[in-house]
Amino acid sequence: MRLGIDFGTTRVVVALADRGNFPLVNFEACDGQVHDWFPPVVAINGAERLYGWEAIAAQEDERWAFIRSLKRALRSANPHTEVAVAGQRLELRLLMAEMMAVLRTQLVEHSNLGAGGDEKLEIMLGVPASANSNQRFLTEEAAQAAGFTVLGLLNEPSAAAIEFAHRNSAERKSRAGSSLVVYDLGGGTFDVSLVTMGETEHTVEASDGIAGLGGDDFDEILAELALESVGEHKMLTAAERYRLIEECREKKESLNPNTRKITFDLERVRNGWEQATISVDDYYERCRPLIENTRLVVENLLAARSVSSLDTLYVTGGGAELPPVARILRETFGRKVRRSAYMRSASAIGLAIRAAASSGEPSDQVSDQFNRNFGLWREADHGGTIFFDLVFPRGIRLPAPGEPPLTVERAYQPAHNIGHFRYLESSQLNEQGQPTGEIANWDQIQFPFDPALRQNPDLATVPVAAFANPNGLSIRELYTCDSAGNLRVTISAEPSGYSREFSIAQSAKS
Repeated sequence: MRLGIDFGTTRVVVALADRGNFPLVNFEACDGQVHDWFPPVVAINGAERLYGWEAIAAQEDERWAFIRSLKRALRSANPHTEVAVAGQRLELRLLMAEMMAVLRTQLVEHSNLGAGGDEKLEIMLGVPASANSNQRFLTEEAAQAAGFTVLGLLNEPSAAAIEFAHRNSAERKSRAGSSLVVYDLGGGTFDVSLVTMGETEHTVEASDGIAGLGGDDFDEILAELALESVGEHKMLTAAERYRLIEECREKKESLNPNTRKITFDLERVRNGWEQATISVDDYYERCRPLIENTRLVVENLLAARSVSSLDTLYVTGGGAELPPVARILRETFGRKVRRSAYMRSASAIGLAIRAAASSGEPSDQVSDQFNRNFGLWREADHGGTIFFDLVFPRGIRLPAPGEPPLTVERAYQPAHNIGHFRYLESSQLNEQGQPTGEIANWDQIQFPFDPALRQNPDLATVPVAAFANPNGLSIRELYTCDSAGNLRVTISAEPSGYSREFSIAQSAKS
């Protein structure tokens, strides 16, 4: 069973690839209500943690503290990042893994997916276009730890472009060579991508965005206005603050172009507080500078790529549902602005389409050159930083039949008892050489750096530990690629001469 999962800041949306159809998955909440999304909310009370709908159900209980937008903590995270909440510090990677595990349980037990408990769930994961390597790594790691089989990662605006192309498939020939800008304003991030459309193949020419801007910021502005309107200060408990933001989010999402006033039920926040009413124009005026910032990013992206004629500006993302977003964009781009029919779910649908395609056409097929950048994740700063080590760059020519294979070497002293090699390919790299485009996962290989482990048949059961005494040990990796695009790596330990050779294939095929 193949799925697209858009792990958003305020909503997790899942779409199913079902014989050419890509319906959204519906979840049943604790109160029996059905929703086409899952809330990435954590509730914490001492050593007890609740996730998703169970966390939402605890919001009236003052004993619980909440983390509402877990994804935002990933922006500046590394594998050791901790989140401070309710007087304790919790590992972000632990919270992410537990969240994903609950999501998987909800999919199997409390949704209309129809999957059995032991059924393999293969997923394409969406990530912001501006996500760094740590954020991509931690998102993927959490999904794998939860029992998902991760086919790869895809930038959210790229997924939305796939959904756009699929939904407008009748226009394939006429749109070939046209320029599409995907404007994706979600709950916590803003991304924009310039895409050159083809009949079946589409190329992402450039991406940009604002990592810390989204619908959450519009909620905060509305909360400030609500408190100002009743003369209250910001001295709220964690639970009260959470309930206020939820009240504001619900009111924001109910707005339409004809709304003139917004009324808040502040009794929901604290007993004894009265209703509050503000003008919707005051709210939109406070939001306008943030929206103008997104418009400026789009204009700068087009100017940098010398795009003289924009064919379509495709607007998607839950944050973009705010009425002034489309209005401000039309002031600049006119009738070229098209709002998605699936504002909150376009990326999930595009991810499901991409997941379905990967089953029929292997993305690691190469002919005369590398179509993507091939390499592996490595650790630095004693595991505090994850970075991409490029082995074979995109566009490098393959050897002709009969010619020697391409070769690349790496040599170093090992820092741990076991080497864990996680291979991947990426469609694009940023200026620092780190993946920014679509990621496809390849094999994972484990190699015993510690000579005492060389007879162990299952290194996955051995804890990774710092190498106390390497004794002059050095590791050499030799990568080769032949004329057919076959990739192999020989890992050797010197001076003993112990070595092993591995074929490397895309993990979805292995």
